[in-house]
Amino acid sequence: MAGKTLVEKIFEAHVGKPVRPGEIVVVNVDLCLMQDGTGPLTVRQLMKLDNVHVVSPKRTVIFLDHAAPSPRRELSNDHKFLRDFASRTGVLIAEVGEGICHQIINERFTRPGDILVGADSHTCTGGALGAFATGMGSTDVAMAIGTGKTWFRVPEVYKVILSGNLPQGVFAKDIILFLIAQIGAEGANYKALEFSGETVSLLDVEERLTIANMAVEAGAKCGIFPSDHRTEEFLVRQGRKEDFRKIEADGDALYEKTIPLDVSKLEPMVASPHAVDNAHPVSQVAGEKIHQVLIGTCTNGNLSDIAIAAKILRGKKCHPKVRLIVSPASRQVYLKALKAGYLETIVEAGGVIMNPGCGPCVGVHLGVLGDGESCLSTQNRNFKGRMGNPEGLIFLSSPATAAATALRGEISDPREYFI
Repeated sequence: MAGKTLVEKIFEAHVGKPVRPGEIVVVNVDLCLMQDGTGPLTVRQLMKLDNVHVVSPKRTVIFLDHAAPSPRRELSNDHKFLRDFASRTGVLIAEVGEGICHQIINERFTRPGDILVGADSHTCTGGALGAFATGMGSTDVAMAIGTGKTWFRVPEVYKVILSGNLPQGVFAKDIILFLIAQIGAEGANYKALEFSGETVSLLDVEERLTIANMAVEAGAKCGIFPSDHRTEEFLVRQGRKEDFRKIEADGDALYEKTIPLDVSKLEPMVASPHAVDNAHPVSQVAGEKIHQVLIGTCTNGNLSDIAIAAKILRGKKCHPKVRLIVSPASRQVYLKALKAGYLETIVEAGGVIMNPGCGPCVGVHLGVLGDGESCLSTQNRNFKGRMGNPEGLIFLSSPATAAATALRGEISDPREYFI
């Protein structure tokens, strides 16, 4: 009998019997999340039931992060509605300023082997900790909250084998942008991307969060890493050592496809408008004029991301025609970056520090582009209108490339800062 993939092991633990790809199963859900954009619909769907019930209130979390603080009356009323629901039911709520749902859920709640569902497509970020984490529609999440269960078609798995050492100036964001460019925006529709290989043990959880977060940009149901010593180190730092357990695929597990990727050959990558898979080495887009740079979001708002930007910006000034915006992904990251002096360095360079939250990425408020303006961002999507203006242009990159660009006023190769 063939061995099991990570996904199969997690599903079998929740179903209580062997499973196979393509099979429809009903599973117990360990953790649910909703945010202020999708949360009101989720709650209203739940309230349509005759008996509103939350099965696991301490494992159900509402995040006020997409419009935080609220810029408009109707959004403020949504926040009020969600606070009232949390007060009535006992579900947890992460208030304005605590940070982004995908960051906090993994700092505080996600455990290896969990099944996490969220009313947000980037819930797949939790795969960095060895969880099966995926986004679902608001109605599906409402049913998971109300019953403690949901159904899945067990996804087929693509094994992504990472080998080699990352060159100086090349980062996790470049790995995932390169991969998406190779397989396409629909290249892994309803598949699970399982990351393995010698390079995985070199990637810390913050780097894995970036990669898992963007699995959905290739259409994947989830992006998942084994739970190993890196996972344990992260959980220990978070004061959650008891949540660790080792989970890895069997050596003889069967995969639908195997994708080898030698990271030592990668260059810094940039995704040009208006598709994530429209990504190329920075040399092919260098010189493109940029008006705004955003460093942060759920994809690259960790302490290491801000540290890289600060290293490049230290003692320098941003280009006079560039607005640099930096938004830490959580209050924890904000405070650590503050104590380390990274935020001071960024402000001295001419940057603006925002409160933890989604900020400009979703285009609801803060940092909306003007007509014809271009932004180089570390976020995960560059769709037309994503940042609040369909006449704006969004490029995607690593924090290093973003910081180098903020200094030059045009898309620039960051590798010269690592010589």
